[in-house]
Amino acid sequence: MTSATQSTFAPPVMEARRWLDGVTFPEDRPLINVSQAAPVDPPPAPLRQEMARLVLEDAGAHLYGPVLGLPELRAEVAAQWTAAYGGSVAPGQVAITSGCNQAFTATLATLCGPGDAVMLPHPYYFNHAMALDLAGLTRIDLPTGPDLLPDPEEAAALITPRTRAIALVTPNNPGGVEYPAGLVRAFFDLARSRGIALILDETYRDFDSRPGAPHDLFEEEDWDDTLIQLYSFSKAYRLTGHRVGAMVASQDRLAEAEKYLDTVTICPASLGQRAALWGMRNLSQWLAGERAEILNRRAAIEGGVPVLQGKGWTLKGVGAYFAYLGHPFDERSDVLAQRMVRDAGVLCLPGTMFRPNGGGGDELRIAFANVDAGGIRTLIKRLSDLGT
Repeated sequence: MTSATQSTFAPPVMEARRWLDGVTFPEDRPLINVSQAAPVDPPPAPLRQEMARLVLEDAGAHLYGPVLGLPELRAEVAAQWTAAYGGSVAPGQVAITSGCNQAFTATLATLCGPGDAVMLPHPYYFNHAMALDLAGLTRIDLPTGPDLLPDPEEAAALITPRTRAIALVTPNNPGGVEYPAGLVRAFFDLARSRGIALILDETYRDFDSRPGAPHDLFEEEDWDDTLIQLYSFSKAYRLTGHRVGAMVASQDRLAEAEKYLDTVTICPASLGQRAALWGMRNLSQWLAGERAEILNRRAAIEGGVPVLQGKGWTLKGVGAYFAYLGHPFDERSDVLAQRMVRDAGVLCLPGTMFRPNGGGGDELRIAFANVDAGGIRTLIKRLSDLGT
């Protein structure tokens, strides 16, 4: 018998970290780690000061709270989402979770039973694929085109009687691409017409390069009969270690999610929720600066494309925290990525971690959010100098 954990693969980021074992990096060529899409800096000083105050003065920061999250934080998300997207989001349509990954697994628990299926475009976010494996669900793999965008017509042809949802990530992890509003709308209309859910993971919404709302789905009447939106506070406020995410859906679905969340964690971390609430209320200008810096780093990646193209590399997608590259070497990316640690002092993830059936052998994901523009120029040079 195969257990649930044996049915899926090892955590990719942890696997990549093991490639560093026994490798030393000279002072003039330190490691450039572009393997994980998470801030390495702590929250900004004002937020840390507020968190210190909460630890000392707010007894509630140490206690159980409501399973679906602090009412004040749910209300703040609802208000800001209504302002940002248009339409109407009510506090009762917001649940706070222990990170966005838990929001995804809670969503699956409300939608699916054993043997049901969820469609993932690939390259996919590996934890989404792992979650389906662990839940005993079938993954329907939806190929994307050269632009890494999925086709709703191809998706329509793959839907089966057991399909319960289509899951999209925009801005995309791992590809970086920002899904056009019309494409998101087409998938919403497809899901609604087939009576299934559209799971829309917008973890990186704060770093979208486009002004205004990235889609208009919340303006749709009864949007919550189809749409389940997921979000993470980790990237916006550098709260990765505090595990705070959100699930925006119908009140009926959240009542079902409450059963799952109560069983798994009882409630989201109380301190992290309070930190997220303070960040939402006080750090809008700081967050705008963070977005501008990420866009500057994206521009540095794009500026290095001609150099890489001259060596046979291709840029398949870029945006938010990620660049998705095609490499020019004969070796598979899972072999190349390990060699890059030794030969180039670069740790990144191979495309094989984001594709089914051994695909992605000619692709690499670069998570550039923790490398400034100067570091990105160094990264580009190391990649262009990499030999066979």
